Amino acid sequence: MSSHDLKSAERPGSDQLLVDVAEYVLDFEIESELAYDTARYCLMDSLACMFQALDHEACTKLLGPVVPGATLAGGARVPGCSWELDPVTAAFNIGALVRWLDFNDTWLAAEWGHPSDNLGSILAVADYVSRRNAAESKSPLTMRDALSAMIKAHEIQGVLALANSFNRVGLDHVLLVRIASTAVATQLLGGSREQVINAISNAWIDGGALRTYRHAPNTGSRKSWAAGDAASRGVRLALIALTGEMGYPSALTAAKWGFSDVLFGKAPVTLARPLGSYVMENVLFKISFPAEFHAQTAVEAAMKLHPAMRERLADIETVVIETQEPGVRIIDKTGPLANPADRDHCIQYMTAVPLVFGRLTAEDYEDPVARDPRIDALRAKMQVRENPQFTKEYYDPEKRFIGNAVQMFFKDGTQTERVEVSVPIGHRFRRTEGLPLLVEKFRTSVAPKLPAERFTKLDELLQNAGELLATPVNEFMSLVAK
Repeated sequence: MSSHDLKSAERPGSDQLLVDVAEYVLDFEIESELAYDTARYCLMDSLACMFQALDHEACTKLLGPVVPGATLAGGARVPGCSWELDPVTAAFNIGALVRWLDFNDTWLAAEWGHPSDNLGSILAVADYVSRRNAAESKSPLTMRDALSAMIKAHEIQGVLALANSFNRVGLDHVLLVRIASTAVATQLLGGSREQVINAISNAWIDGGALRTYRHAPNTGSRKSWAAGDAASRGVRLALIALTGEMGYPSALTAAKWGFSDVLFGKAPVTLARPLGSYVMENVLFKISFPAEFHAQTAVEAAMKLHPAMRERLADIETVVIETQEPGVRIIDKTGPLANPADRDHCIQYMTAVPLVFGRLTAEDYEDPVARDPRIDALRAKMQVRENPQFTKEYYDPEKRFIGNAVQMFFKDGTQTERVEVSVPIGHRFRRTEGLPLLVEKFRTSVAPKLPAERFTKLDELLQNAGELLATPVNEFMSLVAK
């Protein structure tokens, strides 16, 4: 922590972490073809999530301008929607759509999170800047600029997550969305080194949202729009910095009043590795199931068990679920579940539904399915245990496994096989298997909601990496907006 004299008004130099992030955002040249290719798939995946979320009124009621009529001619567009909005509001809209169904990409480490949450700020700012530039006969940003910002936002959020556990002190991971979104939004808006540092310092000063909306007894739908809120705040802070508004050089390390002393138990916030393109290259995709990622492999195991035991549900005495320590801590949940947000963060519910029905979709978290008495009857028979090997492999940087195992024991003394799944389909170790399914997820989610000719053009563009990277952002957004 800072040894700066609390009585002295002399301003210190900027915290090194602020400088490192700003210099990375402004100066780092991305040379990894894998990172750009993965970012392209991430864009497809995020569009699938957004267009699926448009089917859910709980999400769409929050979209649009803050107050009726508060639109901006020539402003940022929102995929699947017809509004033109200021970039702050557009970032909230896009971020909420990406995150709503808990179906977008994931990063698991000391902290968890969903790096594509930053797409709210990236697409909103890039479209706003590009449309403004086009109106002034200047060059718009290209999708290479947008994908570069995606790679860098993934990296900032993900590397900060490697060694800094904000959940341990009760803070929500969307804190890192705000930090990353602020950095890349300021860069996309043309900010200088000083302005990027100033903007990021204000993002840290904002502190962090409490995780209580993700956990019993307060689990609720804010967890589905919190990322949009964080992305929009990042854009707001970027715009403030571009006015020349000052920053706070020791926002993290100031004794007594800085982030670390006030909110992080006096521990330093560190970067566990140099910033590059590691996170995008290794990000996890949710392809098969809209489920909290620590349960993805439990759902897959349950799907494998379903055919052999679907007629024996009444004969089950015990269901044993082995998971990692974070899975126990986050999603091991008993008792009544109040709403869809409660259910998609309960490993017992996410395992019971595929055991009963042989599926898990977003609609399975809604009340009509949840009222099926077989689900809670199965939940009552479940025992969730930590498997130390799963925990070890979860934290191993060379593996990043998310293991679960499921086994059922029957009243007559027989039992099913123990089905163990170490990595879900969206893991980098199963990329070859997963990417065709990701493309299908994109096509089935987006095609029904766009005119056929326009979807065909969008689909062909997303399959052609070179053409996509050269496309102006405003032209790309014209394809996905309503």
